Amino acid sequence: MIDQYNRDINYIRISVTDRCNLGCVYCMPKEGAVFLPQSEILTYDEIIRLCRCFAKLGIKQVKITGGEPLVRNDIVSLVGKIKSLEGISRVTLTTNGALLMEHLSCLLSSGLDGVNISLDTLDPERYKQITRRDCFYQVRTAIKEAVKYSELRVKINCVPLADTSEEDIRDLVELARENLLSVRFIEMMPIGLGKNYSFQNEEELRSLITLAYGELTPIPSTGVGGPARYYSIPGFLGSIGFISAMSHKFCNECNRIRLTADGHLKTCLQYEKGWDLKSMLRQKTTDSTLERAIALGIYGKPGGHSFHLPQYPGFHEQDYMSQIGG
Repeated sequence: MIDQYNRDINYIRISVTDRCNLGCVYCMPKEGAVFLPQSEILTYDEIIRLCRCFAKLGIKQVKITGGEPLVRNDIVSLVGKIKSLEGISRVTLTTNGALLMEHLSCLLSSGLDGVNISLDTLDPERYKQITRRDCFYQVRTAIKEAVKYSELRVKINCVPLADTSEEDIRDLVELARENLLSVRFIEMMPIGLGKNYSFQNEEELRSLITLAYGELTPIPSTGVGGPARYYSIPGFLGSIGFISAMSHKFCNECNRIRLTADGHLKTCLQYEKGWDLKSMLRQKTTDSTLERAIALGIYGKPGGHSFHLPQYPGFHEQDYMSQIGG
């Protein structure tokens, strides 16, 4: 599917729930979080039906997200069913890792190609401050187990806040020295509670990492996946990546869309919910009509975000990241 800016849209992030077992400070409110009733969340059958439509239109890669996708029952079966669809080449999953150990073996058997594990620090006490939960050692154990599987691409996602220490950054970088995985540093976007936090940008992080480890060598893009730019460091088994939507806007290369847990097709992270596909599904709309609606939505995908411009209520996304699909 080619959009109006001649971008090949072949990647979708599908949120299966807005619920999470952690309470990260930049993602979930400390109190008063409101979750969707179960009846408003897409069923697995509805997700599979939409995935068939997406695949017909050229979507090849599917990322399962949440909230925390592993809190939803029988998520393993969904992974297997999506992976078996004609036209779908890769299925990956983003998780906070706290429940990963108990599902990892079954997820691999279902055909999971990769896992992104969110982790902002290797300091157990700071982890507890950020996530409001005491799950650090479960996550660390899951990472150690995941890297044992050569067929599984493992990525660590870190969002460095302004108060993230140099020691925290170096500890995370060390994971890539010792393991065949990618550590990616992601710039905070001003969405939901993220508006309340300052972040460290790519230049600051690269300067710190270069000072500690030497020059970073760019790794040529494979053309698979998303916006991260990867670098190698001599003596490292893994790589370092940067996803810098704020300081290095990459919208002209964006190849993705999102499906929220309540069935809205979002074509840009910044803007409010777009096409209500759930209503179409539940009104017994035909696949051909669904595909036309999806194609129209994709074609109209915005040229890029405009976070540097004034925010207008009713135009920019107001939901938390857990509600959108992280």
